[in-house]
Amino acid sequence: MLAASAPGLELVCPPRTHYGRYIPGPAHYALVDLEQYYDQFLLMTQNIDGLHWRAGSREIIELHGNINRKRCFDCGEYARSWDEDGEIPPPCALCGGMLRPDVIWMGEGLPQHLLRLAYHAAEQAHVFFSIGASADVAPAAALPLIAKRAGAHVIAISDEEHTQTLLADIWLRGRVNDILPALTEQIMQRGSSIL
Repeated sequence: MLAASAPGLELVCPPRTHYGRYIPGPAHYALVDLEQYYDQFLLMTQNIDGLHWRAGSREIIELHGNINRKRCFDCGEYARSWDEDGEIPPPCALCGGMLRPDVIWMGEGLPQHLLRLAYHAAEQAHVFFSIGASADVAPAAALPLIAKRAGAHVIAISDEEHTQTLLADIWLRGRVNDILPALTEQIMQRGSSIL
């Protein structure tokens, strides 16, 4: 009965312990450097692992949420604590409802306020990086196209060809953890004019 009232509930604890084992990589830290270098910088991600925060990024839109945050199924409020050793799912301190990871599960839509922020940021971008994943999943897949239509230069960094690499003005083919730190170093040494 509990699982029926909360789709995917059996995944509540394993993902949290699973994601906690990972550490930020070179690309995460390169993005932190870019954020510190540019006056205006916004990181939009579909990743739910929280590694961008752990690396030090601060201007982030997490379109699919963050496994490390929790919110109530019933009242939608965010909870301050998550007792790993207690009742699963833990109850909400505000209403007694069930807490869940603050992530988008299959069949759920993206939070509209985040999507509006992301679309607006894409429209305002001068340079838009599409990094790593193919970004073929709507509605996030539209972000590079929105940026390009608004006049931004779109740069894709990926080791394989996909929709975003075909759309890009520049495709840097290879591993993100190799290319992004090297590109960031060049930007920091020679200025953003290399873009």
